Amino acid sequence: MTSSAAAGPRSSASGWRRALSPRSAGVVYALAALVTFLTFASSAQGRQNYLSIINITNVLDQSSLIGILAIFMTVVLISGNFDLSVASTAALAGTLALKLLDHHGPAIAIAAALLSGAAVGLVNAVLVQKVGVNAFIVTLGTLTAVRGVVQVMLNGQSITATNTTFLTFETARWTLPQSVAVGAGAVILVVVAVRAVRSGDRLRALGGATPVLAVGVALLAVGALLPGLLTETTPVWLMLVLTALTSAVLRYTVIGRNIYAVGGNAEAARLSGINVDRYKMGAFVLNGTAAGVVGILYAGKFNSVDPTVLTGGELTVIAAAILGGTSLFGGSGYVAKSVIGTLVLFTLSNGFNVLNIGSNYQNLVQGGVLIAAASLYTASTARGRNFFGSRAGLLRRNHATARQGAPQAGGGTASAVESGQHETIIPTPLAE
Repeated sequence: MTSSAAAGPRSSASGWRRALSPRSAGVVYALAALVTFLTFASSAQGRQNYLSIINITNVLDQSSLIGILAIFMTVVLISGNFDLSVASTAALAGTLALKLLDHHGPAIAIAAALLSGAAVGLVNAVLVQKVGVNAFIVTLGTLTAVRGVVQVMLNGQSITATNTTFLTFETARWTLPQSVAVGAGAVILVVVAVRAVRSGDRLRALGGATPVLAVGVALLAVGALLPGLLTETTPVWLMLVLTALTSAVLRYTVIGRNIYAVGGNAEAARLSGINVDRYKMGAFVLNGTAAGVVGILYAGKFNSVDPTVLTGGELTVIAAAILGGTSLFGGSGYVAKSVIGTLVLFTLSNGFNVLNIGSNYQNLVQGGVLIAAASLYTASTARGRNFFGSRAGLLRRNHATARQGAPQAGGGTASAVESGQHETIIPTPLAE
């Protein structure tokens, strides 16, 4: 009776520790620390408040398109693959949409752009899952080939549409009513609290609902304290809605659990009756379609495209997912944290501009942050803890052996050393 009662609080505490650990919430801590540093640095230089509504809105708008790509790149990574062609696919979709817009109208242009993105995703899916070519080679090839198609279509020139439908839609600002934000946040908090009260372990229930709880708190805080942030551009709202929907699907549906399963252990998933190829190919097609959406939005941002549009964007997308803790080996990742990783990257860029620091240092700092994040996540995994633990154990045993072989007080020496005997130290790895 006593042991079971003690086990309850321990499991609840461990759930909260896991939810707030650097591995689970490290990217959130990184964003908070970065914003705090930039706030104090800009204040020390006598510049405008870094946390002004205008600056926060600018960061959200600048990161929205890459954030959308990071959402669906995370799905591909969770499924056990990755896609280097997303930026080129978005460039193709944007170019195709803008070329068709004036002569065929927005409906045909949007349909063609989305179909082109889905087609590139399907080609990647078939080559990787059906033919068996490595995903890195396939998507690197489609990156180059699709970029070549864009260059041929544009013939080295930029194009501009006279129809401003995409421009109007992309730059439109939509306002969420303050009462709706506050009400939605309050309802979410009440629902989470009621479910926690009804459950046998309240702390554990609250720990499991941490993402939902964070959404409720954010809506309530923004609605009550920062109502200016409730007016954002179309891509920002789209990024937020897609983040919520995709997170819900991955967390609460059979489809989401199967995606994690095929990425974590494809053979075990296949033996469990899951159609592995269907889920892995579906992730590619979904990612390509999302790239088509981003291409349309990017074309609308300037109502113009050129052959270099979104060049290098795929690396930023993958970097954002890694910063969010998504594993490159499949079976692990959260789209919300990938979006926060995107915000970290664009907050860095924005901070360099605000503090008037040369762009030469930007890539250096971003690369260092990415390496540090990947190292932290690796060190916090079971394999990383076992590696460092075994090395620490080896050092302790070697130190103990050296002390045993040293001269003893009173003039004595260790017999093993004097007799020429040697002890072999065999490190034993810690258990998983």
